[in-house]
Amino acid sequence: MRPELEEKLARIPRRPGVYQHKDVAGKVLYVGKAKNLRSRVNSYFQASRNLDGRLQIMVSKIHDVEVIVTDTEVEALLLENNLIKSLKPRYNILLRDDKTYPFICIKNEHFPRVFPTRKPIKDGSRYFGPYTDVRSMNIMLDTIRSIFRLRTCSLRLAPEPIAAGKFEVCLQYHIKKCDAPCVSLQSADSYASTIKQVEQLLNGKTEGLIRLLKDEMNRLAEAMDFEEAAKFRDQVAALEKYAERQKVVSGDMADRDLFALSVNREANTACGAVFQMRDGKIVGRRHIYLTRIDETPEDELMQAVVERYYSESTFFPDEVLMSVDCSDPDLLTELLRERRGSKVTLHVPQRGDKAGLLGIVTKNADLMLTEHLIARQRQEEGRVPHAVEKLMKDLSLPRLPRRIECFDVSHLSGTDVVASCVVFIDGQPKKSEYRTFKVRTVGGGHSDDFQSMREVVARRYAKMAEENGPWPDLLVIDGGKGQLSSAVFALDEVEAYGKFPVVGLAKRLEEVFFPGDTDAVFISKDSASLQLLQRARNEAHRFAVTFQRKLRTKSTLKTELEEIEGIGPKTSRKLLRSFGSIKRIKEASEVQIAEEIGPHAARLVVMYFATANE
Repeated sequence: MRPELEEKLARIPRRPGVYQHKDVAGKVLYVGKAKNLRSRVNSYFQASRNLDGRLQIMVSKIHDVEVIVTDTEVEALLLENNLIKSLKPRYNILLRDDKTYPFICIKNEHFPRVFPTRKPIKDGSRYFGPYTDVRSMNIMLDTIRSIFRLRTCSLRLAPEPIAAGKFEVCLQYHIKKCDAPCVSLQSADSYASTIKQVEQLLNGKTEGLIRLLKDEMNRLAEAMDFEEAAKFRDQVAALEKYAERQKVVSGDMADRDLFALSVNREANTACGAVFQMRDGKIVGRRHIYLTRIDETPEDELMQAVVERYYSESTFFPDEVLMSVDCSDPDLLTELLRERRGSKVTLHVPQRGDKAGLLGIVTKNADLMLTEHLIARQRQEEGRVPHAVEKLMKDLSLPRLPRRIECFDVSHLSGTDVVASCVVFIDGQPKKSEYRTFKVRTVGGGHSDDFQSMREVVARRYAKMAEENGPWPDLLVIDGGKGQLSSAVFALDEVEAYGKFPVVGLAKRLEEVFFPGDTDAVFISKDSASLQLLQRARNEAHRFAVTFQRKLRTKSTLKTELEEIEGIGPKTSRKLLRSFGSIKRIKEASEVQIAEEIGPHAARLVVMYFATANE
């Protein structure tokens, strides 16, 4: 351990807070919380502590430690949660939902609107959710809109513009979907009472809400206000119909959250399932996936799931049931007490009805984890484009041609003979792996495409054999049987033949040949597989021609300037950057050229062009 780090560890306070382990580049490796920062942080460096393999590697990389002191351990928990989500440290367990779940928002405004959102904002609004099933959320919103008369407009209903008569009633008022607070036909107190009832419904408290509405309905009926009483009657009927759809699973009408865990060590993934029970009924569920769990014990995984859930929750039940105990129940109890304002009981039932309920949640966690892993596998498999799969089928290849390499040779009347190799990964060009070759054995005004192909293929795969890959899944040669035979001969020379399939693509009839076959493989002209081969061939041709033109341009410039004795490539490039072309250099005065390359070199250039013009 560095002396500076050892001194720093000794100065860490014995208070609650959050610590960050950092590597030599200052990147955060791990974020953790502690009731006693000094004790917890120093424990990582104790030889007697039995760390798992993941943490041993992390500790070996620690170069610095940064701490943030908080007043309570609960504050540290919330801060830790925020830092992990924002920094995503390499050695923390990653907790993530399978997508961004929507919430139902009660907007913080004079007459609050109720609407769905995926982006909660800390502006005093209240959020209910998240909803893992969008259909369930939409049913809830439809229920709210059918029972309660709430505004759906986006008008800024502040008291001043309402009093000034800035608004008019809309269609929603006429079809009895809104009581028009915009024109003072509904008071702020009356609207606030309606919002409280909406909150009860969103919290799953349907029984208490039905009783409240029935009492109000009876009071209005006794007062002979039958029109208002009818409104409450309709609300009660709609709520009772909604409540019938909720499954009753407990007779004690309690509010509970039930947590269960499913772990797959081989896949390095776990799933935490949460069922929300209100008034004895299951009203919603959520699941949280954990990745990079390595050897983390199940009690720590459960702790992470419960902490994450309640750091975002807006409702706190009477009781929390868990399939396995968490690693720090005292901290969770304190967190829930602080957030709820009263005690919440944590319990791990071993038998009876509660254990039976948790068994249902555990089965759901197992099911969701299985489905998640299957979906992940399919997603990885699904990344292979259809054209790649079709090519494997059409050419009867032994494996998916996920890496295709294609060669083309280009020359100009036997001069500037070059070749290119382009690489396609999963059907897409991987330009960072493109390569060009200057052909060494052919030139001097004559061309030999077969010998050129043999040379560049041998050079490419001799080097690949030294580096042990990455080998292609398919090699495509631009040309017919002659070029293909040359490529096969080269592969045999460097002992690479047989490591991967090789085919030739003859341009005239777009025929595909395998080595040694007399007949071409028939592929439909509109097949995605043939189009993929054509794209690779065309890209190899384009890349080779581009390289050849670049060499030709460079050769032309060298003839014009670098043949001047005493003028090298660096001076030539400087002149071209300054004047833009050979023509302008010829037209420039000796003084102008001297300003760029000095008087001596300028004199050489001027004398050369003067002699050449004679």
